[in-house]
Amino acid sequence: MTTLTTESRCPGLDTAHSALPAHAASATRVTPQGAAWLVSASAHPRSTLAVWQGRPTAPAVLPCGTVFDIVNVPAVFGRRVLDLLWGEGPGSGPVAVHRGRMLLFAAPGTAQRLPSLLDWEEWGDAVPAPLCHGRGDAVTVPALTPTPGPSRWLVAPDTRLPWLPGPEALLWACVRAARTAAAADLRVSIFPSADPGANVYDVSRRR
Repeated sequence: MTTLTTESRCPGLDTAHSALPAHAASATRVTPQGAAWLVSASAHPRSTLAVWQGRPTAPAVLPCGTVFDIVNVPAVFGRRVLDLLWGEGPGSGPVAVHRGRMLLFAAPGTAQRLPSLLDWEEWGDAVPAPLCHGRGDAVTVPALTPTPGPSRWLVAPDTRLPWLPGPEALLWACVRAARTAAAADLRVSIFPSADPGANVYDVSRRR
């Protein structure tokens, strides 16, 4: 079993839930029902829950592949994906941030199917391919109670049966986010570099 230990840090996490509806953006505390769902991924749910409730400000390491899979993306790219899921798509399941990465909880089997689906798409160099964690992997999830630190919930579990996006929904959001980023880079690249000694003004804010 491999455990997620990503160390990178990325800016922009505070705006990662910009497109979430108000009720989701404020749902950063795991409910008792949500905690029960999370620990159901463990081989010993009751004892795992008891230990976690005894230390509610500590993160937990939980296995993937049976109750949920994880799609792990850089924070900035994850913000685009999350905005698309909530703004134009079906929404998301629980979402967490861990050490500068965004963890999108997905339906079991997504970790196996999503990479093969992405192989059919033209990614270019806009973003790195997502890391998919499924059966045989484990991830660190944030504490039950919000605390300062490298891990926190953006959309915390609040029910015993949360809806989870599958590979098709995440494929659509990831490809759309990647193409949007690539298009933005292209728009920037077609303009010549400014004279190093010239004054440059941001006129995009003019009304």
